[in-house]
Amino acid sequence: MAELQAKAKKGLQWSAIERIVTQGIQLAIALYLARLLGPTDFGLVGMLAVFIAIANVFIDSGFTSALIRKTDRSESDLVTAFYYNIAVSALCYLTLYISAPVVADFYQQAELQSLLRVLGLTVLINAFTLIPRVKLNVAMDFKTQAKISVLSVLISGPTAIVLAINGYGVWALVMQALLNASCTTVLLILFAPWLPRGRFTKQSFNYLFGYGSKLLLSGLLDVTYSNLYQIIIGKKFSPALVGQFTQANQLASVPAITITSIIQRVTFPMFSQLQDEPARMVNAYRKTLKLSALLIFPLIVALGLIAKPLLTSLLGSQWQDAAMLLSVLCLGYILYPIHAVNLNLLQVTGRSDLFLKLEVIKKGIGGTLLLLSIPYGVLAMCIGFTITSYLALLLNTYYTAKLTDLSQWQQCKDILPIWLAVMVAAALGYFAGLYVLQPWLQIAVNLSAAILAYGLYLVLAQKPLLLQLRSTLRR
Repeated sequence: MAELQAKAKKGLQWSAIERIVTQGIQLAIALYLARLLGPTDFGLVGMLAVFIAIANVFIDSGFTSALIRKTDRSESDLVTAFYYNIAVSALCYLTLYISAPVVADFYQQAELQSLLRVLGLTVLINAFTLIPRVKLNVAMDFKTQAKISVLSVLISGPTAIVLAINGYGVWALVMQALLNASCTTVLLILFAPWLPRGRFTKQSFNYLFGYGSKLLLSGLLDVTYSNLYQIIIGKKFSPALVGQFTQANQLASVPAITITSIIQRVTFPMFSQLQDEPARMVNAYRKTLKLSALLIFPLIVALGLIAKPLLTSLLGSQWQDAAMLLSVLCLGYILYPIHAVNLNLLQVTGRSDLFLKLEVIKKGIGGTLLLLSIPYGVLAMCIGFTITSYLALLLNTYYTAKLTDLSQWQQCKDILPIWLAVMVAAALGYFAGLYVLQPWLQIAVNLSAAILAYGLYLVLAQKPLLLQLRSTLRR
């Protein structure tokens, strides 16, 4: 157990370094590109995001989680997953290539045809990364992955900036995606070499697809629903408004997804190794839940608090419509990492059927709210997204309670006081800077007041949790 904790701690540290540094650099580059290019170019790429995302879900098909979870995985399992990966990626790219004119006609944007055919090459490139990533994740070797991610971003990002400065417009964003995928694949092959030795076996496929198929369906639901906003905004409104939403959504989701990936990549293999010790797994789960809320809630809410002065200062007035969207989306995204921890427990216990059932229910609720909000504009759609996130928490904790001795109320009670404290601190920060006109001074006042209020709450009401966090970091 001590060895597993030490391994998990080291993995968490390097996973954090990789995600924070990589996403930090990518975000800085994206903001600079947004200032150079404007909403329309980002909107065009945003319209295509759903098609690339769906293709990537098909390529993975839940095999990554299936391989990590299987403690007695064999070389045949890896080879089977690899060949399946390559075949599906070729089929997906062919589908994207053929359907490109239809996509362009749907949005009534002729240049989307060539954009999709070039951007779609990333699905072929990414297919070669699955097995090296699985092997590195199983070994909790996030140090190597950190090197690969940072190097790829440092090569692809500046290249995109040079292209944007020289007038390549939206193609700068496309080339950034292609170059990033290519560098990542090449570096993974160099740092974590693996060659298929063996053949595709029916037995391995039956296990991998039997477990992964439900994750495949839930993944399709998730990416389709997540990108449905861009589809609807692009069809009903304009590429510029898609760009405004895409930028707001990216800024809100980057910290949430970054922290989620750090937690998920470490806790999934850790929970997997504790699956035969339910009591210890539940304790690890509760600890992860509370510490995640302690760190994540204030970070993402703070971003929503300073959205308006931040965007107008960094990106210019052309992006000011994204500020209110960003504030609303942040309220929904603060629960994103909590959802991931909940769902990790379902996957580890082998209940991918419940995972799928949950996704169907949640996306049904979200889709209904989305359809109802469309006539009221993009801001109403974002409010519907946030409401869906809170309803999803209730559903996730309900099913987690059915598989453990931990009640739904206890799970909510673990994080509710922290959530309330963060909201009160954000409100105090907002009113403190309400009449400050200079943007950067307003940001400083907002954050100072909010941090002070939240810090006092932690010292007065959450001292045991702070001590637990310090103890965890020192181990």
